[in-house]
Amino acid sequence: MRTFNKTILTIALACVTAPVFAADAPAPDYTLSANVSLTSQYVYRGITQTASKPAIQGGFDFSHSSGFYAGTWASSISWFSDNVTNQDGTKNSVSMEWDMYGGYKNTVGDIGYDVGVLQYYYPGHYGVLPVGTVKPDTTELYGALSYKWLTGKVSYVVSNGLFGVNDASGSYYLDLSANIPVVDTWTINAHVGNQYFAGTAVAGGASNDSLYSYVDWKLGVTKDLGTGWSATAYYTDTNAKDAGWKILGANSDNNQGDGHFVAAVSRTF
Repeated sequence: MRTFNKTILTIALACVTAPVFAADAPAPDYTLSANVSLTSQYVYRGITQTASKPAIQGGFDFSHSSGFYAGTWASSISWFSDNVTNQDGTKNSVSMEWDMYGGYKNTVGDIGYDVGVLQYYYPGHYGVLPVGTVKPDTTELYGALSYKWLTGKVSYVVSNGLFGVNDASGSYYLDLSANIPVVDTWTINAHVGNQYFAGTAVAGGASNDSLYSYVDWKLGVTKDLGTGWSATAYYTDTNAKDAGWKILGANSDNNQGDGHFVAAVSRTF
C-alpha cells in the first residue's frame, strides 16, 4: 500500500510541475504582426495619392531577434489613373500600391540604426504612356539613424523612374521626423522632408529637379487607444506647386502637393 501511495504521489507531482516547465519554454526568435488602417486620404511625402478620397491600407511584418526584418504593405490609390493620360487619350487602371521591404535594424544605447531596401509596385492595366512617363514601380535603398524620439533618414532611388518620372535614378528623399511622447498616451508628430528628382525630362530637356523637386512638412498628433488601436490627425503641405504636380482636369491652383488635413484610425494585431 505504501509503495502504491508513493506511486500516486509521484504522478501527482509530475502533473503539477509539468506546466511550470512548459511556462519556462524560451520565447520564439521572431514576431509576426499585421496592421490595417482607414484614412480620410492617403498622403505620401506630402503628395496626395488619392485626390482627397479615403483609402484602406494594411500590411504584414516579420521581425527576427537578430535585427533582420521583412514586410509587405498595400494601399488603395488613384493618382496615376487620375493624372496620366495615354498617347491615345485613354486612362490607365492603377488602383493599388503594393510595397515590399526588408532590412536590418538595431540599437546601441539610445542610438538606433536601420538599413534596407523598399520596392514600390503598382499593378494594373497600362496603355501607351505619354513621352517622359514610365510605369511608377520604384526601388529605393534607405538608411536611418535615430536618437530617442528623433529620426533622420535618406532614401535613394536605384531604378530608372521615380513614381512615373523617367530618368530619375539617383533621386533621393531626406526625412527628419520627431515623435515626441507627451501626456499619457499622446504623441506629437512633426516632420520635414526634401524630395530631389535627378535626371532630365525627355520632353523639352528641362531637369527633373526644376520640374518636380520639392520640400514637404507635417505636424500632427497620435492617440494610443489601447488593445492595438490608435488614431492620428495631422496637417501636411509642400512647395510642390509647379505644373509637374498639377491635377489634370482641375484649375491651375489645384495640385497634388497642396495642403491637406488627414485623419486615420489603425489597428495592429
